[in-house]
Amino acid sequence: MTGSVLIYSVHKNEPEHERACHIDLGRRLSLILGRTFDGYHNGPVCTACTHVDGVAPYLIATDTIIGADQAHELGIRDESDLFGGVAPYDFMPTKAISHSLCDSDAVAPDGWSHEFGRYVEQVVLHGYTAFSLADAARAGDSLLQYGPVRIKPVNGKAGRGQTVVKDADGFKLALMNIDPDEMRARGVVIEEHLENVSTYSVGQVRVANLVVSYVGTQRLTTDNTGEDVYGGSEIIVTRGDYHALFLLPLSPEMMLATAQAQLYDRAAALAYPGFFASRRNYDIACGIDARGRTRCGVLEQSWRPGGASAAEIVALEALHARPDVQTVRAATFEMFGPDEAAPPSAIELFNGEDSELGQIRKYVMLKRYGDA
Repeated sequence: MTGSVLIYSVHKNEPEHERACHIDLGRRLSLILGRTFDGYHNGPVCTACTHVDGVAPYLIATDTIIGADQAHELGIRDESDLFGGVAPYDFMPTKAISHSLCDSDAVAPDGWSHEFGRYVEQVVLHGYTAFSLADAARAGDSLLQYGPVRIKPVNGKAGRGQTVVKDADGFKLALMNIDPDEMRARGVVIEEHLENVSTYSVGQVRVANLVVSYVGTQRLTTDNTGEDVYGGSEIIVTRGDYHALFLLPLSPEMMLATAQAQLYDRAAALAYPGFFASRRNYDIACGIDARGRTRCGVLEQSWRPGGASAAEIVALEALHARPDVQTVRAATFEMFGPDEAAPPSAIELFNGEDSELGQIRKYVMLKRYGDA
């Protein structure tokens, strides 16, 4: 074997269940890449680019790497050097970029692309991003004319921290609970609220000269506090770029989700030069708006290891090992509470007490395409 695979923690604190999943990813990716797995990189940033046998380590970055300078310090030249992505600005990997600002006078961070909002306008839900309370108020006034709105923290995960309001008084009260400094630094998303929502995942992984794309559905579960949160994904994974998905007998909703994600993905590369990623995931919501119409749109992107990554990598393993196989299915599950058991055929990733979420079990399953 030549070279190593390292996990690079972007943030100091990492929940136990995420740490376990990252270690599993590292072990599997090292086998696919023909490298050794050397665990977590915990030293100074500059030492991560130390070469082993003349080869820079392959990094699993726990969050999107921000800026070309940091990528260079880590030895990352392009998507072949990491599982994850590199973005030029810290707002880009968040929910913030999915919507335009409310008007031309609205506050915007340095590097903000107004063109991106225009590119994706037809493939996202109605909404705005705001970086000031005044802009958020204008955005809310505009959207509330058409029905309830959802207020979303731009860095929220698994659907946590979101608020739905139905009128101006409720919106003002919700804004009072948002730290103005936090809004200026990160922004907030104000978006039309949908009922009876189905959420689709569309993505792509590029590892070891193998490109796979996928489409699937997400499920909700109830966490230990009684809140409905992300509970896993079931995906269909096939060899090739996004166009390969259109050759499969997908439902009309999956076809639409794939087309919307593909446009969003292209727009990101066009509007933000310097962006690249070996792992790309897009969440697309389809539901009913306040007028009773079906609405579908991309909610957000993920250019880092995420909830579906375990399924992505076990599928990648299968396709890497069997060149004669074109398509497989895989699924991840996140279960809360002590009574949830994994099936005998599952690959368990974590089962225990997490300091943030309480008792949680996470596992992944691989199936042949076409099996029930």
